[in-house]
Amino acid sequence: MATACHYGMPLRDCNVLIRTLASRGSFTRVMAVYYDLRGRGLVADSFTYPFVLRAIGVLKLSVEGRKAHASAVKTGFRWDAYTASSLMEMYTMLGRADVARKLFDEMPHRFLVLWNMMIRCYIKCGRYAAAVTLAEEMERSGVTPDRATLVTAVTACSRAGDLSLGRRIHAYMNGVFGFSLPLANALLDMYIKNGCLQEAVELFEQMPERDIISWTILVSGYAVAGQLDKARALFYQCTDKDLILWTAMINACVQHGSYEEALTLFRDMQMQRVEPDRFTVVTLLTCCANIGALDQGEWIHQYAEGRKMKLDAVLGTALIEMYSKCGHVGKALQVFERMHGKDAAAWTAIICGLATNGQAIRALELFEEMQIGKVIPDGITFIGILNACCHGGLVDEGRKHFEAMKEVYQIEPRIEHYSCLVNLLGRAGLLDEAEKLIRDMPVDKDTMPLYGALLTACKAHGDVEMSERLTKTDCRARFPKS
Repeated sequence: MATACHYGMPLRDCNVLIRTLASRGSFTRVMAVYYDLRGRGLVADSFTYPFVLRAIGVLKLSVEGRKAHASAVKTGFRWDAYTASSLMEMYTMLGRADVARKLFDEMPHRFLVLWNMMIRCYIKCGRYAAAVTLAEEMERSGVTPDRATLVTAVTACSRAGDLSLGRRIHAYMNGVFGFSLPLANALLDMYIKNGCLQEAVELFEQMPERDIISWTILVSGYAVAGQLDKARALFYQCTDKDLILWTAMINACVQHGSYEEALTLFRDMQMQRVEPDRFTVVTLLTCCANIGALDQGEWIHQYAEGRKMKLDAVLGTALIEMYSKCGHVGKALQVFERMHGKDAAAWTAIICGLATNGQAIRALELFEEMQIGKVIPDGITFIGILNACCHGGLVDEGRKHFEAMKEVYQIEPRIEHYSCLVNLLGRAGLLDEAEKLIRDMPVDKDTMPLYGALLTACKAHGDVEMSERLTKTDCRARFPKS
């Protein structure tokens, strides 16, 4: 589609073009049309601004945002409710929710659309408590909410962990507003996410109408609460299952270690001609990794490739972990090398996979590449690195990385890190250093496994004196007799 500059279109036609481009996500072209009409001396109006301001927010054009704001003020559209609402959204997308709130406070007439937008703005930037407070202010102001208001407010309550307003909205739905399926689903989700399973069950049973979202929320809620049997029973009650519900039930089984059942559900899902998506595939790969089901994992990998699923960080990491845990680290490396957008989780997965499969040197080489690529490791990455050093007997390397973890990356070692280093020192026969490390470590946890590992190292190296001392001291009560 040609832009306005080729034809000198009037404002009305420019607005139609801008709206069409925005609906297609072509925000750069939206801005091109906007620049053209502005360059020809045309004045944007209340039909132009909402789409242009959204494009500015998506493209993070802070300077253009301020210019558009100034233009809206100059032309008088600043006080138009939809233009003001779009300005608030734009500033929130630019990371300036404080400016959005200032605009809201300055409006002489706070229309419902402005209340709804400001609450959404707070939710988008993670200020859930502020969103709840604003919704309560709206309630006190006597503004009559619509369905969008109530759903948005309940979402804020859910994320802020503040059920007081949510329960009042629930009562309002039952008494004044009338039943709304989207609102009921939002309330279900709020109760589930805040541990109020019984209230969710009661609401579900009272709902005159349910959709697949309702069933999925409660199935997932039972799973989170550890009630897999009830999740299963509810799942089979639903006669019109979709992919999301199947995936929720498969994920529930994986979460609770019922891996064989998860694979059975997957086969049942295929028999019902429900095609898995990338989320289902990732869940199933986790399942295969935990039970060492290599054949099934390879089939799922082939399925993902056949459906041309993008090998991104999430799918790639799941494949790396599956192949590594099934002992095929070579295939894990092939996946890693083909991945797009490797994040810290992907680097950690391949480093840990190489370490557990005895390829210490390659694991350390990849860690160096990770650092060169400026990907920041986390505590789990260092567990893999220390394990690699342990498997390779690389004492100096292990000490160096243990210190770098604290001094370079400001990661406080956990009991797992100390355990890796104790094992490394113990295997190398550096028993005194290992014992000192245990006694000096600041981690306030049960050190029984560490002393147990040290005692095993003493026996392996024939240090009878230390072995007897450890056994006779107060450590005796902290590890079982062999």
